[in-house]
Amino acid sequence: MIYQNLSLKNIARIMNFYPPYLGAGVRVKLTDEERRIFRVTMPLNLFNKNYVGVHFGGSLYSMVDPFFMLILMNKLGRDYIVWDKKAEINFKRPGKGKVWASFEISEERVLEIKKEVNLKGKLEPIFEVDIKDEENRTVASVKKTLWVKKKIPSPKK
Repeated sequence: MIYQNLSLKNIARIMNFYPPYLGAGVRVKLTDEERRIFRVTMPLNLFNKNYVGVHFGGSLYSMVDPFFMLILMNKLGRDYIVWDKKAEINFKRPGKGKVWASFEISEERVLEIKKEVNLKGKLEPIFEVDIKDEENRTVASVKKTLWVKKKIPSPKK
């Protein structure tokens, strides 16, 4: 995978040119490189507006989709496999202007995940994030379930 050799800062830069994000106006910023915190924003525009003039639900979900997986992959390292498994979005109010979400996984949570995966072989941790508007009101709540497993080393020849 090409992205495994890139820093999260460079991945954030590249994501800003990802066509679905570019068209929807999604902006990705790594706000804390050491703690690996992302902040994602999206203004309301012609390309992410639905029939009634508010944020299209698919755009709201897509703006938050990959970040917990990216952060966890980066924090666990190459000895672990991390996949998105399931997602749930609960819309709370119409998104009428610029919306944002912030993503972080604490070191304590990463250590808990490692411990459980090493003990049980795999784990399906759940992460939650709220998408907020400019008044800091929750527009939608997203719950992401990941799938984590320790890689089995390939036999040496």
